[in-house]
Amino acid sequence: MKFNDAIKLMEENRRVYDSLAEDFSRTRSAIWEEFKSLKDYFQDGEKVLDLGCGNGRFFELFQDEAEKKVQYFGVDNSPKLLEMAKQRHPQAQFILTDGLNLPFAENFFDKILCIAVLHHLPGDELRRQFLRQAYRVLRPGGLLILTAWYLWPNLRIWRHTKLFLKYTFLKLVGRSKLDWGDTYEPWGKKGQRYFHNISPRELKGTLDDVGFKIESISLLIRKSGEKSLVVIAKK
Repeated sequence: MKFNDAIKLMEENRRVYDSLAEDFSRTRSAIWEEFKSLKDYFQDGEKVLDLGCGNGRFFELFQDEAEKKVQYFGVDNSPKLLEMAKQRHPQAQFILTDGLNLPFAENFFDKILCIAVLHHLPGDELRRQFLRQAYRVLRPGGLLILTAWYLWPNLRIWRHTKLFLKYTFLKLVGRSKLDWGDTYEPWGKKGQRYFHNISPRELKGTLDDVGFKIESISLLIRKSGEKSLVVIAKK
């Protein structure tokens, strides 16, 4: 996919998320149980970037006095989701940015949390630029904690399989300009969200090329059957 086409597609996805922000935020009003253990990666006094923070729900990992105290920054490209984040957590710092040119100095953060974001970025070049920015603002030895949906055909979630087969067929017959593994998933009647179905091998290759040293890649399966790749990588 050409870089300019990827930028347009990313902007299209942003508009969709703005249009469904209230519904999306309601379904993600709290941290899902399977992700709560992520707090174990953070230490008191660290600077943490929530890259693609949405409605800011992961700030709750750090806000309770009983939990770890960190200097938290959340960034997202959806103005409406960021507005919700600021309303929920006025004590936190939230910044509007698409992640391609982060407004932070080099080596600024100790840890970066990037939950369910990378699969929304179209095109290999755009995903690499996004991750290069994360690498730039992370201090040497700092950790990237990243998850991406694992959407390859899944019999427990038939809609993912149908979408995969649909867009694979359209690509084969020349009726789709998307990359292999790309799909759209409808959110009711409010719009379609773009996803890239990233494989563990592809994800590892992209992170390696950017310069990250992967410490682990695992598969997280929610009770719903939805799967996510979980990557811990060091700068």
